[in-house]
Amino acid sequence: MPNNISNDSLKNLLERKYEEYNSISFIENDPISIPHSFSNQSDIELSAFFSALLAWGSRIIILNKLNELMNRMNRQPFDFISNYKKTDFKYIKGFVHRTFNDSDLEYFVLQLKRLIAVQGSIKNSFIFSYKSENECIKAAINRFRRELFESAVINRAHKHFSDPFKNSACKRFNMFLRWMVRKDNKGVDFGIWNEIPASKLFLPLDLHSGRVARKLGLLTRKQDDWKAVEEITSVLRTYDPTDPIKYDYALFGMGVNQYL
Repeated sequence: MPNNISNDSLKNLLERKYEEYNSISFIENDPISIPHSFSNQSDIELSAFFSALLAWGSRIIILNKLNELMNRMNRQPFDFISNYKKTDFKYIKGFVHRTFNDSDLEYFVLQLKRLIAVQGSIKNSFIFSYKSENECIKAAINRFRRELFESAVINRAHKHFSDPFKNSACKRFNMFLRWMVRKDNKGVDFGIWNEIPASKLFLPLDLHSGRVARKLGLLTRKQDDWKAVEEITSVLRTYDPTDPIKYDYALFGMGVNQYL
């Protein structure tokens, strides 16, 4: 921690910035705006999954691509995915976002269709993994990933869903979990997966939040990997044991807005 800031002052800063950035105004220019355009929980979950999966690069481009994807699915992602047939490839053919292409998209659609047919929803599948792994989020992410990619065939699409057991920070899936699990009165996160307490979540660590966390002395590890995620999350839990990931708003917001 920097010598010029006390522990109490740092917590006050985090709380103040959390209150500032965790607001409805945050939604408009963030990928979370896509699932917020739906009212059905199944559509929210699937649109949120793809919104997190594709959340890298320019935010404007991300939002444009996500809206394009939802339009290709006729703004009904659950119906499109659960009833997908090979002949429906024509609707997603040509979709590209950075290194994610239409063959990657079809692979995810087919795997999600299979998962939904067995478990009923992404939520049911992840909660099953979570409970099967003694409520350990790291192990649950790994198990859910293995369940999703049950096919023995190794596909290039696998690279788009990181594995914490390979020391990946898993920023995008941790962000997805924040959206699904966290619940407050701010109206940003959905809080529809009540089976998982917010205290179990891990920070969706990225370049912005990592840079700010290091400047504030909250993180010493130089790499943005799972070990860094565990380090910063354990520190944030000392400030709020029940909802440590609320400070994601503070760290990300300060980073994007060049506060530090």
